Amino acid sequence: MNKNIARLAVTAGLTAALSFGGVMAPVTMAFAEGATTANGSVTIENVEGNTTEFKGYQIFGADVATDGTVSNITWANTNVQNAVVSFIQTEDESYVGKTAQDAADWITKKVKGTGKTTRVEFGSIPYKIADIVDGLTESATTTNKTVSGLEHGYWLFVTDPDTIETGDAGTSPIFTVVGSAPVKITEKTGFPTVEKKIVSDADGLEHDAADSQIGQDVTYNLYGTIAENYDKYGTYFYEFSDQISKGLTLQKGAKVYLYKNKADAKGDLTRTKGTNITDNFRESTDRAAADGSKTTRWTCDNLKQVADVNKDSYIVVSYKAQINKDAVIAGDMSHDNTVTLHYSNNPMTGECGETQPDTVKDYTYGLKINKVDLGTEKALKDAKFTITTYGDENSANVKYVKDDGTLSDTEVVLSTDADGVIRLTRLDAGVYSVTEVTPPSGYTAVNPFTFEIKPTMTADGPKAGLTRLDGVLTTDQGGKVIAGITDEDAGDNNLTAKPGSEKDADGTFNITVGDTKKVGLPLTGLNGVTFTWIAGGAVLCIGVAHLIRSRKQAEESEQE
Repeated sequence: MNKNIARLAVTAGLTAALSFGGVMAPVTMAFAEGATTANGSVTIENVEGNTTEFKGYQIFGADVATDGTVSNITWANTNVQNAVVSFIQTEDESYVGKTAQDAADWITKKVKGTGKTTRVEFGSIPYKIADIVDGLTESATTTNKTVSGLEHGYWLFVTDPDTIETGDAGTSPIFTVVGSAPVKITEKTGFPTVEKKIVSDADGLEHDAADSQIGQDVTYNLYGTIAENYDKYGTYFYEFSDQISKGLTLQKGAKVYLYKNKADAKGDLTRTKGTNITDNFRESTDRAAADGSKTTRWTCDNLKQVADVNKDSYIVVSYKAQINKDAVIAGDMSHDNTVTLHYSNNPMTGECGETQPDTVKDYTYGLKINKVDLGTEKALKDAKFTITTYGDENSANVKYVKDDGTLSDTEVVLSTDADGVIRLTRLDAGVYSVTEVTPPSGYTAVNPFTFEIKPTMTADGPKAGLTRLDGVLTTDQGGKVIAGITDEDAGDNNLTAKPGSEKDADGTFNITVGDTKKVGLPLTGLNGVTFTWIAGGAVLCIGVAHLIRSRKQAEESEQE
């Protein structure tokens, strides 16, 4: 029997939230009053990043041998005795035990197959005992991770709910035998985590950073994992809290999917193989924040009601958001979009924890065409251009760029304004072909040319983002088309860029196009030459007519 009691010592795993760092935090424990001559000690190592504190309650007093066997079992105190006996009688009407030994025997028979790493199942006998013992007695606290001076016997440890901070998580009940030999317990858990990814149109894959075009629907995927001791909860709250920037508009049709594991979730970007559990979640969007961002929540009040969810499951929210007119130009700015996961974090209470946020970045770019007189380098209005690109970076269909940066299947002609400028914003990376279809009156158009917006980006990892932004101009027209703003050194019929003017501070690229003015050179003597030709022609005609008349008169004389 004593060996069975020793086997009953259950070191249940702890749920913990997402790691904040690599330092093991001290644990504060509160314990029921015990014998002052006791020399037992317990050390509970926090998992990395968890800072919760614990309360300890003694259930049985006992003599504990060096091999862990126990004898001379007694109740720790009257409150515990009354609560546990009442519970046993409720569970088993045939129970007639009178002593602590009887209660220990009954518990041993009801709990089978437990061991040092066993987690206490929700609704199990140990779980119920922990629930009724928690808080029964007054306790004292210590700030040491290792707690000494404990009375020998059978102990329960639970998380102090007042110490659960954002990102922490409470423990499933921990039972252990305390004797002269030090007891060491390491939190054994898997963290609920959340991850956000953006699907890039450049390669169709998920990344932490990408770029897009205004009017483009961008796919975002949110990946949530489940706590390793998920099955120890009676109910399990689960909520994605997702914030998108002012430059994005959430589109209708977001879906929530359940996958068996990470490989299945990550390997199905088309979302054709997951189980659609959207109906188990409700979607709600907060009012816009001061910076224009909006937070949307997908909430499930009790994930336990969703079939087939377990500790290995992945929950995926997939939605589209469209780049809108409020999108910022790249430079050193991006659209940062962040998700946080809220979840049940203490199986003994209804409290919730929160993961560290995960952020992805999306960029857009700008392009400015500056039209000038090649000779004077003064701005020219009413020059008409078409600018074409592709619908996305893998498309074979040419699109025309409109004045608001959106794309069109039909031809769009853009005109320079009074300042000689065409401004295009919120563009994607890629190659843009520029054609001057109609020059200003009295000017000659330049030949078509191309310009590539070419970002260098760290697409994945904690340092994901734009690292460099270049523009590549392709033209064989010498000083007629340049990357940058003219230095205004006029008179040489050749454009030279002002140093450092290729790109504005906000990341907008500058291209300057110089048109040659048509000039009509004078032709002198034109009227005299014309008269000579006319007079000569007249004389020729008269001569021919006279010749014909003379021959006719001669022929008539011969006949007489």
